[in-house]
This record gives sequence, structure tokens and C-alpha cells, in this order.
Amino acid sequence: MPRKDKNNVWPDCVFIRVNSLNLSKIETTDMKTQEANDKLDAILAKVEKKGVEAPKLIETLKDLRNIALQEQDPLVVKTLRLTYEFIEENKSFSVQAQYEEDDEGNEYPLEIEDTENLVYLLTLLKDAEHKINREEIKDYRTVLKEELY
Repeated sequence: MPRKDKNNVWPDCVFIRVNSLNLSKIETTDMKTQEANDKLDAILAKVEKKGVEAPKLIETLKDLRNIALQEQDPLVVKTLRLTYEFIEENKSFSVQAQYEEDDEGNEYPLEIEDTENLVYLLTLLKDAEHKINREEIKDYRTVLKEELY
């Protein structure tokens, strides 16, 4: 069970409103080390402000990949490498990895802006151990690989 930090805040926790009188605490599982979490949070903040043109974005993604190597998560390592290679090559993150399904089971790609798309992928990486997130990360990995090679 996590403890409150020196600022009396629950680290790595998200609060959701259960009813109008109280809040329930749900523990999240970010990347495995605090260093990785800090780096990922910094990258997310940078991308949310400046988009894929954020200064030193490629460099910080490479740093995060090195941390993921130490955490021994091959899916995250490969996805990060493909992500920064795609951004370097295309100067954008116009990856079609998210789809919407209609009532008949037909899938249609979602039109998402570069910044929103990259923020979504990075947010998935924050909880890369979650089953559904891993599936979506795999979708990104597959599409990035197809686009690059």
C-alpha cells in the first residue's frame, strides 16, 4: 500500500469520484522505476505543450528507451524506438493505430492529430502492464513497423 509523501499527497494514485461525499483511491502501476515515471511525465508535459516539435523530444524518448531496457520490457523498448524513428523520419506522428468499430464489426481508422496521438501512446506506456494497454501498444508497434519498413 503506498504512503503519502512529504507533501501529504498519495504518489502514483488516481482518485475517482464515487459519490458526492467521498473519493476512492485506485493505485496505478506506472513504469517500473521512479526515474522512468519522472522521464515519462516530463515527456508527456513537453508533448502536450509543444507537440511533436517539442525541443529534444527524440533525445528524451531515447533516454526513456534506455530506462525501459533496464526494466526489461521488450514491447516498450521496441515501441519507443519505432516511435522516435518515425518522428525523426516523418517530422510528425501520423500513425493510424486506433480504430473504431461499427455495429456490424467493421473497423474504421480514427482521425487523430499528431500531438493527441503521441500523448495517447505515452499514456498507454504509463501503465504498460495493463492487459488492454499492452494490446494497444502492440497495435502501435505493428503499425509503426509497417510504416517504417
